[in-house]
Amino acid sequence: MACVDCEEDEWIDKLKIGGSVPLLEPENCPNGWATPPGDKFLVRGLDYLQNKVKIPGGDILLKPLGFDWIKGPKKIGEVLKHPHHRVRKAIDEVIAGGSNPFVVAFNLQLPSKDNFSAIAYFVATEPIQDGSLLDQFVKGDDAFRNSRLKLIANVVKGPWIVKAAVGEQAICILGRAVSCKYCVGPSFIEVDVDIGVSVIASAIIHLAFGYIRTLTVDLAFLIEGQSELELPEKILGAVRFSELHPDSASLYELPSEASSLDMQSSLPSRFWKSIGQGFTQLLHHGNQDFSAHMPENTNGSLHSTDDGTSVDK
Repeated sequence: MACVDCEEDEWIDKLKIGGSVPLLEPENCPNGWATPPGDKFLVRGLDYLQNKVKIPGGDILLKPLGFDWIKGPKKIGEVLKHPHHRVRKAIDEVIAGGSNPFVVAFNLQLPSKDNFSAIAYFVATEPIQDGSLLDQFVKGDDAFRNSRLKLIANVVKGPWIVKAAVGEQAICILGRAVSCKYCVGPSFIEVDVDIGVSVIASAIIHLAFGYIRTLTVDLAFLIEGQSELELPEKILGAVRFSELHPDSASLYELPSEASSLDMQSSLPSRFWKSIGQGFTQLLHHGNQDFSAHMPENTNGSLHSTDDGTSVDK
């Protein structure tokens, strides 16, 4: 068993250090990535439906597997569909050796002329429990996924204008706030998050991108618990990226069949610049957070009460 564990750790460790930016310690990871503690995030507690109390996130369900900071000639998506992608190739090799990992990937497609993507990979090395929320998410339909996949974002370090735009800790149901495409295989599920479809989210990303070399951001992905049996919420995976340099992004070569996919280039950069300038003007009217500008039907905001307690909308 010890040898199996060593081999398991070895392939995971190789992927964790195989991206274009290094894996570093959470306290000091300039132009790199790390795994923040689950307690950095507030999630719905066991009795949330009665008292609306949130608790620290605690243990994270999935192991961190890797982080890609990449760019391409077109919007990048469905990377795990292609057998030569570094993570997919490793999955296939491990499965051929008798293991049965399951990988969950979140691909944040940033609205930019260079088509940047930040992709966080996580892995379950043990079988997913039948009937669990993760099992339902993997086997369910897109309607279920869109109604449950939650993102918690926290700007750990950055200029006040970005913190004002995002808020102290922002929450959104991704499938309601932006567009998500799900690529599912026997050993993986990839969520391609197209931030560019939301004018508000695009404006915030454009604003933040101008300060990306100074930003430290924590992201947590989880499936929203909506009944007592689904609480407390458990974080699937969390990632911190810090002070990323745009020129550190590696160039992703789209597979030849990508031309047949519906992956359109981003709008010209001057469009995003105009949105960003307009959004900056909005911020001058007050120290308003991201959730204050979210449409009500996104069901995707987080507010803080006077005593600092975060409350779901």
